[in-house]
Amino acid sequence: MSGLKQELGLAQGVGLLSTSLLGTGVFAVPALAAQVAQGDSLWAWPVLIALVFPIAIAFAALGRHFPSAGGAAHFVGMAFGPRMAKVTGWLFLSVIPVGLPAALQIAAGFWQATLGWSANGLLLVQIATLLAIWLLGTRSAGSSANIQTLIAILVVGLVAAIWWRGDISPAQIPWPAIDEISPPNLFHALAVMFWCFVGLEAFAHLATEFRNPERDFPRALLLGMVVAGAVYWGCTVAVLHFHAYGEHQAAAASLPGIVVQLFGQHALWVACIIGYLACFASVNIYTQSFARLVWSQAQDRPSSALAKLSAGQAPVNALSAVVGCCLLFTLLIYTLKLPLDTLLVYANGIFVLIYLLCMLAGCRILHGRSRLMAVAGLVLCLLLMVIIGWKSLYALGMFALIWLVLPRKPQAAIGS
Repeated sequence: MSGLKQELGLAQGVGLLSTSLLGTGVFAVPALAAQVAQGDSLWAWPVLIALVFPIAIAFAALGRHFPSAGGAAHFVGMAFGPRMAKVTGWLFLSVIPVGLPAALQIAAGFWQATLGWSANGLLLVQIATLLAIWLLGTRSAGSSANIQTLIAILVVGLVAAIWWRGDISPAQIPWPAIDEISPPNLFHALAVMFWCFVGLEAFAHLATEFRNPERDFPRALLLGMVVAGAVYWGCTVAVLHFHAYGEHQAAAASLPGIVVQLFGQHALWVACIIGYLACFASVNIYTQSFARLVWSQAQDRPSSALAKLSAGQAPVNALSAVVGCCLLFTLLIYTLKLPLDTLLVYANGIFVLIYLLCMLAGCRILHGRSRLMAVAGLVLCLLLMVIIGWKSLYALGMFALIWLVLPRKPQAAIGS
């Protein structure tokens, strides 16, 4: 069904996914993990990667065998029918009003740290960021991939520079003994850190744009996850080494504070620009994924403008709709000064529910070891829903609302 340009290679895929996972979390989450678990957070990262691995394997298998711009909605639809595909698609799109504006605010915050801009100035940064994402999206996915691969190199370079200038050596890493690890601290850290690996479902929408999706998509997904995990672990080592965590400072200021300590005040702008670019990369891949989902869903009505591709084989009309919606809610949130922190927790429940639906689909349509990985991922997602607790009711409520509102009969038969 695609029609999208197939030009992504393995290295580009790794760059896309790693920057998606690093995104808004790379500057803040290591300090948060250190605050709740201290040295135990060094063990939490490899434990988390091991736990998320079954989910990643299942997504890789789904993308390899059933590549589609519809991503998670396509997988669920293959397992449970077109109505469930529609519900899953709209569930994913329901993150746009809250998730994207929040990420834009976090990205703009790095300019505030550097230049001290007011709220009006930060709003202009958010609008300019959306415009840049739209311009980038009018080109094929290869353009985004090249830029995000460069951003990934910059983030890795920043962490490497901190290790080098801070004279951090493997012998200095304060690994706690296994029998000294506090399980409550470890579980608390895992709950905070899981959100660093929200992004696999967005990456699935790009599966059809690989030159060789069966070979390169699963490799890019797994390698990108490992790269992101290694960067997060390296940041955590630095945060613990310099004691750059605690209630006395904002979590997002931990790495910029270390950079200033090691390289001087003039280097602050370098850290902030890299932090902004990491956030930009995360917002970009989600925006492009949303656009591909809208384009995919619009294929039921080929005459719709949203179902059209540009001359460069990009879903520009769908992208414009997504960016326009995000701009509208960004302005609304700015005007009403809505608190985004609480809303983001509810949005996270939606991501876990989408993961859960994909794992259920994998249990039904995958075979062999891939099915076993989907079963393991399903168990993990259920545990995460329990950890989220009553706040997961928001995601379940959105699912029920979408199910009730959508028409009972699919419209694909029109014109067929």
